[in-house]
Amino acid sequence: MNKLNRLAIRSAFGRAAATYDKGAVLQRTVSDQLLDRFQWLRIKPHTILDIGTGTGYALPRLRRRFRQSHVMGCDIAPAMLKEARRQRGLWRPSTLFAADGERLPLGSHSVDCVYSNLSLQWMDLERAFSEFLRVLRPGGLLTFSTFGPDTLQELRTAWAQVDTRPHVHSFVDMHDIGDTLVHSGFADPVLDIERFTLTYSTAHAALRDLKQIGARNAFQDRFQGLTGKRRYQSFVKAYESYRRDGRLPVTYEVVYGQAWYPGHPPSARDQAGIPLSQIQRRL
Repeated sequence: MNKLNRLAIRSAFGRAAATYDKGAVLQRTVSDQLLDRFQWLRIKPHTILDIGTGTGYALPRLRRRFRQSHVMGCDIAPAMLKEARRQRGLWRPSTLFAADGERLPLGSHSVDCVYSNLSLQWMDLERAFSEFLRVLRPGGLLTFSTFGPDTLQELRTAWAQVDTRPHVHSFVDMHDIGDTLVHSGFADPVLDIERFTLTYSTAHAALRDLKQIGARNAFQDRFQGLTGKRRYQSFVKAYESYRRDGRLPVTYEVVYGQAWYPGHPPSARDQAGIPLSQIQRRL
């Protein structure tokens, strides 16, 4: 299995910190949907940790929903946290700190709820889930979103017609995510999928959005040289075959999930489906 380059991930998101919010339309939409799911859960967490908080979009919203909770946020890229402080400020009793989600600088059983919006795709699932379980208290909740394998399928297919090098990040299937949750020791996992389509006027605009949010292929064996004008033009030609109604689509398969540290009272696990709508971004 291809391994992720942690330094490359930190560097890419660090460089994108100043532009992240310009391109993070989908990230904010998914975050709102994930936060809405708390209304179906009767929980009163003392401590909440937002892993992969980025520029801190979810932090004030978590604080408003759980007013008596201590809300913390961490991110692998210190520059993201700097941007979070600049944009949103620090408000007691919240804490921001730089940390890799696979190696959290927290004591065991110190958190009641782990929240993670679209950051797990940048981690090794087994390591991440094991670490999330370690910091959760018995009965604690993990709620997350991540991307499934249909994400960026148009870009991946177009590049595959140019060469065999990995130009686009790949993602884990929902069933494998569920299996990993169980194998890591979580109980009662619930997962579901929704697909979103963002549309663009040009291939350049689609790639620019990915660059703005730091979403780059981070596998260790990724192609690290210059793409070259000829290969890029070949990619654009292949991608153009997807154009419909004057727009180029980019598909995102979002996996929503939740699971519990074993021992949570059943009455607190009530849940219901959340209707999700497809979004279109006009550029």
